[in-house]
Amino acid sequence: MKLVIVESPTKAKTIAKFLGSDFNVESSFGHVRDLPVSKMSIDIEHDFEPKYIVPIKAKKNLKILQALAKKSDKIILATDEDREGEAIAWHLSEALKIDPKNADRIVFHEITKSAIEQALEHPRKIDMKLVNAQQARRILDRLVGYELSPFLWKKVARGLSAGRVQSAAVRLIVEREREIKKFITNEYWDITALLSPSPCQRQDHGEIPFLARLNKINNKTIDKLEIKNEEQATEILTALNGAEYLVANLEKKQTKKQPPKPFTTSSLQQTANRWLGFSAKQTMLVAQQLYEIGFITYMRTDSLNLSDNFLSQAAEYLTANLGAAYALKIPRRFKTKSKGAQEAHEAIRPSEASRAPESAADKLNPNQNKLYKLIWQRAIASQMSEAIVDTTVIDIDTKLPILAKQICQTNVGLIAGAKSYQFRSNGQILKFDGYLKIYPEKNQEIELPELKIKEKLELEEIKKEQHFTKPPARYSDAGLVKELEKYGIGRPSTYAPIIATIVDRNYVRRDQNKRLEPTDIAFVVNDLLVEHFPNIVDYQFTAKLENDLDSIADSEVKWQPIIKEFYEPFHANLENKYKAINKKDIMPEEKSSEVCDKCGAPMIIKTGRYGKFLACSAFPECKNIKSMPGTDKNSQADSQEIKELKEKYKDQVCEKCGSAMAIKVGKFGPFLACSAYPKCKNLKNISGDNNSTNITCLVCRKGEIVQKRSRRGIFYACNQYPTCKTAFWGRPTGEKCPDCENLLIEDAKKNEIKCSNKNCGYIK
Repeated sequence: MKLVIVESPTKAKTIAKFLGSDFNVESSFGHVRDLPVSKMSIDIEHDFEPKYIVPIKAKKNLKILQALAKKSDKIILATDEDREGEAIAWHLSEALKIDPKNADRIVFHEITKSAIEQALEHPRKIDMKLVNAQQARRILDRLVGYELSPFLWKKVARGLSAGRVQSAAVRLIVEREREIKKFITNEYWDITALLSPSPCQRQDHGEIPFLARLNKINNKTIDKLEIKNEEQATEILTALNGAEYLVANLEKKQTKKQPPKPFTTSSLQQTANRWLGFSAKQTMLVAQQLYEIGFITYMRTDSLNLSDNFLSQAAEYLTANLGAAYALKIPRRFKTKSKGAQEAHEAIRPSEASRAPESAADKLNPNQNKLYKLIWQRAIASQMSEAIVDTTVIDIDTKLPILAKQICQTNVGLIAGAKSYQFRSNGQILKFDGYLKIYPEKNQEIELPELKIKEKLELEEIKKEQHFTKPPARYSDAGLVKELEKYGIGRPSTYAPIIATIVDRNYVRRDQNKRLEPTDIAFVVNDLLVEHFPNIVDYQFTAKLENDLDSIADSEVKWQPIIKEFYEPFHANLENKYKAINKKDIMPEEKSSEVCDKCGAPMIIKTGRYGKFLACSAFPECKNIKSMPGTDKNSQADSQEIKELKEKYKDQVCEKCGSAMAIKVGKFGPFLACSAYPKCKNLKNISGDNNSTNITCLVCRKGEIVQKRSRRGIFYACNQYPTCKTAFWGRPTGEKCPDCENLLIEDAKKNEIKCSNKNCGYIK
C-alpha cells in the first residue's frame, strides 16, 4: 500500500478519486509542526535555530499518519507546490521520521487524473532551498513580531502587534488618509455643446445629435482646471453667442483592443474585488476550494504561462463554439515582467477549457460559481482574437460674430482676449467584439454622424457645468494589493493574510464602502515606527528584504547571514528605544469637560487599542473609564442599531432594584446597565439581539443562533441561553453535516467548512 499525504482533506478526497485501491490518500490538515505561540522559540545564539513543536490540535492526526506510515510500502508527499507546501512536506518527513533524501515528493499545478499520474511518474526529493526560504521568512517575522510587539505594549497600549510587512501596509493606508485630509478642493468648469448636422445634410446623415467639449482656446489645448469659476465660463458662453460651428478636422482609424492576460494571484484578487466585491481573503478562500475540487489550477502564482495542453483545448473550444474568427491560429503567450516570478508555474486557469461556467453551476456554490466564471472567462479570453474598434475624432471650429476680446477683458490667461474656440468630439463603435464576447469589459459605444470637413453644424444647446476636484479614495482591497505589488511588499500568497491581519488587529476598519480606513491607534503606531524604526516601514528596505529571502530559494545562499544582518542592528536599536522613549510623549493625554462619576476628578482623553476613551485623571486611585461617543467602536452609540435597541428596551426595569435599565456601549458592543449605577451594578448582555443568523438551534428547536462577543472574540450561540447552552466558535452555514446532522460551521483559521461536532471530524 502506498500512502499519499496532502495538506487538505478536500484535496485528499479529490485525488483519491483518480488513484487505485493500492493508494491510501490522507490529509495532514496543514502543518504538523510549528513554532509555539507562547514563546519565541528561536535560538538566537546558535544561528537562529528554530525549535518546532507538534501543536496540540495536530497530535491526534499525526498519530494516525505515523501508524499508517509504518504499514505503507512507500510514502508520497503531495503538498502544494509553493514554499509553504514544501515546508509542510519537510515537517511531515521530520515528524514521521522519514529521511528527506528518501521521501518521494510530487507536485502538480492542477488536480486532474492526468496531472496526478504524470506527477507520480516523476517524483523528486524535498527541495531544501525552498524549505529554507520558508523557514527564513517565518523566523524573521517571528523575531520582529515577538520583539517589537511587547515594546508597543509597554510604550503605547496593551494588545498591539507589529509585523515586518503588516506595518508597511498600515503605513500605506495611513499616508493615503493624510493625503485625503490635507486635500484642497478646487473648482473647475467645462463647456459642452450639443451639435447636429445642418438641416440640408440631415437626409444623408440622419438626425444624430452629438456632444462636443471645449478643447482649445486660441489654438492651445486647455487644462482640465483652466476654467476656474462661473464668471469665466459665462464669459465664454457670451463670446460664443451666435457663433457658427464648422467641422475643422476629421480623423478616423481602426484600433485593436488586446485581450487581458490570464490571472496571477495578484490580478485575481484585484479583479474579484472590483467585479465581485470579494475581499482578498474571500477570493483566496474560494479559489482554494476550486483548486481542491479540481476546477482550477494552483491559485498562488505570479506566472503568466499557460500549458500547451490548455492552449490547444482553448483553440478547440473557441472554434467549435464561437467559430474560427474568434480563435487564434498561433497561441498567444505571455511573459511575466515581475522580478523573481516562477516561470515554471502556470497562471490561474480552469483545469479544462471545455468546462464552461454554465455546465459547472450545479456543482458549485454561488461564490465558487462567480469566481470560477471569472477565471474561465479570463483564461479563455486571453486566447481569443482582438476586439476591433472604429474610432472617430471630430474637431469643430467656431466662427465668432464679434471678437471675444471685446467681452473678455476682466480675466487673465487664455480666456482674456480669446479669438478662437475649438470643440472636440470622440466617438467609437465596436466593429468586431473578439474577446469581448466572453470577457465583457466596459466598452461604451458613442456613435457620431458621417460629416465632411468645412461642413456647417447646428447648435442645439450649449451649457456650462461646474465640477470639483476630488481627493484620492481610500484603498480598496484591490488598490492595496496593487500598491503592495508595486513596492514589492510581501508576495502573492501573503497579500490576503496581510489585509486580514491589519483588519483583525484593529489598525484598519472597513468604511461604508468597504474601503480601508485607519483607526486612531494606527496613526500612533505608524508614526512611532516611522520615527524610531524606519527600516520596518520603509518600502524600499522591505522590498530588498523580500528579494534577499527569495535569493535563498533561487540559489545556495544560506539564510542565517540574511537574518543576522537584519536582526543585530534591529535588536540594538530596540534596546536603546526602551530607554529613550517615554510613553507620555507618544500618547499625550487630552483634557475633556467630563467629570468622573465615581470620584469627581476631571476625566482625560486617552487613546487605546480600540480608539479614544475617557479615563479618570485620579488613576490609579480611581480606575473609572468611559466610552466616548463618536470615536472608533463607540460610534455605535449614535447608530441606527442603538436607536432601535433604545426603543426596544425603553420599558426595561432592573430586576434587582427596580430602576430603569439603559443602553450602554462597551468594548464588546451594546449592553443593558442599571441607571442607578454605581449603587446598583446590574448588567445584562444583549450583544446577540441584533446579530441574527436566521438559523434555528438544532438542540432546543426553539431558539435562534445569534452572533455574540466575548473576551476571546466573536462566537455564535443560541439566544435561549441559559436554558440552552449551544455555542460555536465558527459561524454556522445553515447546512447540516451529512454524517451526523449537526450544524456545519466556518473555520476561519483553516479556511474550511467543518462539522460543529468535534467527535465527527467531517470537513466539506
